Amino acid sequence: MASLDEPLRGVVGGKAAARAEKAFGLRTTGDLLRHYPRRYVRRGELTDLASLRDGEDVTVFAQVAKVTSRRMKARRGRLLEVTVTDGSARLALTFFNKVEYWERQLSPGRHGMFAGRVSTFAGKRQLAHPEFKLLGADDADKAAEYAAELIPVYPATRDFSSWDIEKCVRVVLDTLGEVDDPLPEDLRERHGLDGLTTALLGVHRPTDLAEADRARTRLKWDEALVLQAVLAQRRRAAAALPATARPARAGGLLDAFDARLPFSLTGGQRDAGGIIAADLARTHPMHRLLQGEVGSGKTVIAVRAMLQVIDAGGQAALLAPTEVLAQQHYRSITELLGPFGQAGRLDGADQATRVALLTGSQGAAARREALLDAASGAAGIVIGTHALLTEHVQFADLGMVVIDEQHRFGVEQRDALREKARGTRPHVLVMTATPIPRTVAMTVYGDLDTSTLTELPAGRSPIATHVVPAAEKPRFLARAWERIREEVAAGRQAYVVCPRIGGEDDGGPGDATDGPATADTDGPESFLDEEDVGPRRPPLAVLDLAPALAEGPLAGLRLRVLHGRLPAEEKDAAMRAFADGLADVLVATTVVEVGVDVPNATAMVVMDADRFGVSQLHQLRGRVGRGSEPGLCLLVTETPEGTKARDRLDAVAATLDGFRLARLDLEQRREGDVLGAAQAGRKRSLKLLTLLSDEALIGQAREEAAALVDADPELASQPALAAAIGSLLDEEQAEFLEKT
Repeated sequence: MASLDEPLRGVVGGKAAARAEKAFGLRTTGDLLRHYPRRYVRRGELTDLASLRDGEDVTVFAQVAKVTSRRMKARRGRLLEVTVTDGSARLALTFFNKVEYWERQLSPGRHGMFAGRVSTFAGKRQLAHPEFKLLGADDADKAAEYAAELIPVYPATRDFSSWDIEKCVRVVLDTLGEVDDPLPEDLRERHGLDGLTTALLGVHRPTDLAEADRARTRLKWDEALVLQAVLAQRRRAAAALPATARPARAGGLLDAFDARLPFSLTGGQRDAGGIIAADLARTHPMHRLLQGEVGSGKTVIAVRAMLQVIDAGGQAALLAPTEVLAQQHYRSITELLGPFGQAGRLDGADQATRVALLTGSQGAAARREALLDAASGAAGIVIGTHALLTEHVQFADLGMVVIDEQHRFGVEQRDALREKARGTRPHVLVMTATPIPRTVAMTVYGDLDTSTLTELPAGRSPIATHVVPAAEKPRFLARAWERIREEVAAGRQAYVVCPRIGGEDDGGPGDATDGPATADTDGPESFLDEEDVGPRRPPLAVLDLAPALAEGPLAGLRLRVLHGRLPAEEKDAAMRAFADGLADVLVATTVVEVGVDVPNATAMVVMDADRFGVSQLHQLRGRVGRGSEPGLCLLVTETPEGTKARDRLDAVAATLDGFRLARLDLEQRREGDVLGAAQAGRKRSLKLLTLLSDEALIGQAREEAAALVDADPELASQPALAAAIGSLLDEEQAEFLEKT
């Protein structure tokens, strides 16, 4: 059997191997053969040059139309300008040296592949000094065959072009024999899949697009089955881990809490609560994702689960991404519990617990009291930010961890809290309103048990969302501020959200001081599109906009400011003033994105809305319409119609369905790297497999992997599959999955 582990240096030579490693980290023949073509062109099909965007690194297939040279004015030497065409649009290629040589090569009528970075000069789109490969067929007898031939186009760099990659792949394939196949033969027969060697030849040297598609389907199975086998092994191992069972107890705090609830649970809340209660009663750790629309009542479900754990003698920790949200949870849970959360105090019930709050900016006395309550077990519920993760925080018996909006925390941070349980693993409940790429990916790939809330509690009002095109129609922006004044005049309140804090020491877009800086954070400006790249003003900032509003369109209204750099007591004071109706308008950053609950707030204006991601906009607008009055969300943007950014905003305005928006999020960014800490849109271990288009294939692979692992947990009878897992999962990635 041929090996895919051979160093490239010994097959393609030292120089090419060095370029492959520098460009893409490709070290072995297997690495190179899994660097797949991103598309194919026929020699007779030209690239649509009108679709090129400034700043893109492209490889285009075009025909030379015109060649001109002239002496340069500002420097010595000649400039060669070659115009290439796809039959309608044109693209300039400029060369500054060896002009005579290039002129001889690039004669009109020749076809070629041209690679470089697109830019615009003097109103013309160009590639400056591109790499190129001319394609010629002098033998007339071979013309038809030549025109029909498929040319693979690879992800490439300036120093390692698509045709350089093609040349290296050709050398490797010419020396490749039959390779070990990670897919068992009976599985391949069941699903009509090619062998691995056939698939590798088919994806790099297809005779037609049907062969390429067949090869890609087979190679997607490799990725899906390896991943599913790993997750099946993890699930099996997790089921064997010990956890303390926390069964429900009749006549305990949970029953007393339910009797005091001023509203009825929805059917979905009752169903999800029942499933979680059963999970908590088992002797292996729960690992469940509770996903539901903004305002669907996830917090009540979490509180009921935490009370079940307290009734069984344990404690629960709730990890929130920001201080504002931690304080909001503390206030709302304390209010929900009433006398049952005031143990040892005058207004406490006979049967009660305590709720402790731990944040990074607490005063020494309050922090000391909270630490003591957590360590002694007096506090059954401990709420906090990443301050909960520090080594000073100890629990008497941590039985459950609730993680709110998990995408705001790194895997290591989540793991640090889980490790505070003594002896056995705590049960884990993750809550999210709009699943973000990795959350969705891990769910579909089968790593989490999932409960979904689809109905909103009674009394929730609809939210109308509109895009305000400020550059095209300034009058619309003026009308937006009039709408805010109308809401305030009617006795209601409003938010104005900006992507930046501002001020002299501003570190840039986002609100980095509002929570742990993690790669999972979906921050402003994470969604700038290539087509929108160009001169742009800085994003609007709270500290600049608030005074402008106070002196301008919102003059006379009571404005408060909230952002992550405020001291904790000022943050709390601003939030309390708004919650108590002492402020009309809260001008804030994304600190208000999750969990903030002010039923009287009915309107929100999001400035520079194109700087935010889809899920973030959905979260933000969930802050309004939480009472009996309808909500209004206005997305202000200067991006023109027809751009991807504007299309995204139109999509958010068109639906309140968070699950549809989660799919849109994935279409825009693709899922994060399931096998490591890389985030959505960056380098991924999964090269071909995509969540939305391959759901059916992933489901089939999950069933096959589960059967294989159930029959042979260590895959001893499947050495090629075990080896594929080993090569895909390095130690760091394996640890990541185990923590997740």
